[in-house]
Amino acid sequence: MNEKCAIIWDMDGVIVDTTELHYKSWTAVLQNYGIEYSKETFLTTFGMNNRAIINSLMDHPSPNIVQDISLKKEIWFRENVPGNVELLPGVKDWLLRFNKWGFLQGIASSAPQANISIIVKEMGISPYFEVFASAENLPSKPDPTIFLKVANLLHTPTARCLVIEDAPVGIEGAHRAGIKCISVTTTHPASELAGADLLVERLDKLRPEAVRSLLEIQ
Repeated sequence: MNEKCAIIWDMDGVIVDTTELHYKSWTAVLQNYGIEYSKETFLTTFGMNNRAIINSLMDHPSPNIVQDISLKKEIWFRENVPGNVELLPGVKDWLLRFNKWGFLQGIASSAPQANISIIVKEMGISPYFEVFASAENLPSKPDPTIFLKVANLLHTPTARCLVIEDAPVGIEGAHRAGIKCISVTTTHPASELAGADLLVERLDKLRPEAVRSLLEIQ
């Protein structure tokens, strides 16, 4: 397996299970602004960056309000990461396998860069990645910019990349970038992820031959 290939990982819901921690951080902050935030609404917006989420909840909020809410939410989240997140099943095995295959690996997350840094450090997985990219200040998924950025930083053609995602906006964004997508049913039911090129319940159920097939590797 010496073909030049790259794996572009989403982070939340793919590498680590942060769903409940993100929901708690949003509700803790939004209640101070008189905004009710249901679990259903949270799951609908999961995968978007903070700016897009806040704009979906408020009627034309000022840039200062958006920044204030986002900052407070992420501070709350990062303060509660230690001891409250763990790698999802199969992630470590696949990080090792992709590394053994000689694949490049990058993170393409809607989370702020500081969140990526603290989670990667907490999980001890930094050595497996060449790129850690945040879409915080980019157009939100399903815009393909973050995926194209990571592919470019990895110097790998999109046809030789695979995205691993857990959200419909991530699948759409990958396809708009011209990249095939594997999706896991961590945060969304399979019915909402039907657009993925390959759908698995968890990464420990992902078969090596299925990955090779998507990349057209024998």
